[in-house]
Amino acid sequence: MTTLTASLLSTRSAGAGSRVLVVLPSLGTAVQPLWQYAAAQLPGDWTVVGVDLPGHGRSAPVEPREGVAVTIDELADSVLSAVRGVLPDVQTFSVAGDSVGGAIALQLALAHPEVVDAAAVFCTGAKIGTAESWEERAALVEKAGTPTMVSGSAERWFAPGFIEANPVVTTELLHSLQDADRFSYAAVCRALAAFDVRDQLASLQVPVLAVAGEHDQPTPPASLQAIVDGVPNGRFEVVIDAAHLVPAEAPEVTGRLLSGFLAEAAGTTGAAGGAAASAGVGVTAAGLPDLTRSQVHDAGMTVRREVLSDEHVDRANAAITDFTRDFQDYISRYAWGEIWTRPGIDRRMRSAVTLTAMVAGGHDEELAMHVRAAVRNGLTRDEIKEILLQTAVYCSVPSANTAFKIAAQVLADLDAEG
Repeated sequence: MTTLTASLLSTRSAGAGSRVLVVLPSLGTAVQPLWQYAAAQLPGDWTVVGVDLPGHGRSAPVEPREGVAVTIDELADSVLSAVRGVLPDVQTFSVAGDSVGGAIALQLALAHPEVVDAAAVFCTGAKIGTAESWEERAALVEKAGTPTMVSGSAERWFAPGFIEANPVVTTELLHSLQDADRFSYAAVCRALAAFDVRDQLASLQVPVLAVAGEHDQPTPPASLQAIVDGVPNGRFEVVIDAAHLVPAEAPEVTGRLLSGFLAEAAGTTGAAGGAAASAGVGVTAAGLPDLTRSQVHDAGMTVRREVLSDEHVDRANAAITDFTRDFQDYISRYAWGEIWTRPGIDRRMRSAVTLTAMVAGGHDEELAMHVRAAVRNGLTRDEIKEILLQTAVYCSVPSANTAFKIAAQVLADLDAEG
């Protein structure tokens, strides 16, 4: 079995009762520069363990084995072994991975549902690319080395403008690619060539968060949506202004998404107890966490910020007066904490329903806000157009006419903002 090295990225929570999140990197990156900033955003009761790919970061290169190829299944088992090496007493953990790390996370959850209690997969797929393209890349890197991948990876990994705005982060990541062992890199390429769990997704027993980067080319949002469509309990998110390395490009957003998802997963793990029992969170008959009033408010504020943006919520909070305080608390707890957090439908569908309701009620100001929210939640412009066309039939042509004007202005404003 391939030997991998695990490192503690966050030890703030290493005491009794802490929970464990295992994070996995993408091909060509070391786990620390990819995940360290996002790991710092998690609540203090989480221990974060990073595991490097073979020949990347702190992990030793693969040992050549004649006639034997490295597989994603083997790498998943190696991750489990590495985690137990640094935390021998851990019984269960959550896992998050980007790109090939997401593929390993899926495989780990499929092979070891007794150990993995939740899986968050970023910028990945149940099958990534084609076998031919991975074999071609493996052959090139074996011959010429990983530095040949730096220029192309810089284009694929980051959203427009990120490199110029974040030179330290990008330099760390590109250096980890340049320093990766070429034969190990090629071995992981060949593992991806053979990887395909599309027909196994329906058997996945744990909650899954699938996060896409808006500008990701290797694994576009549709690749992550396909995972959510295939699993019994999935949630789909799109991160605006990010590409293939969301944890490094948007660490604060990543931290908020993971915090909300892991808290929800802890409350919906199921009748066996699992994470819900260890976290001390009850579960209602609807499969939702049985939270206190303040916990519902906090959960609602987390979702409200994710859907509407920090800037919007900060403006709303700054405008709170003694007269409006109870109403704002009501919105956070009931609209966002009770409804938008429910697992029954994903946020894209919630946005579609909300847009229709805004048109039907003639709530023009709220409609503008929720067009922005719909884009943040992953609805395409064509989908927004189709929703508004539908309202012309069921709400009235004049209502849809106004809605189109409002939506067009919002989308133009988003284009102007870049």
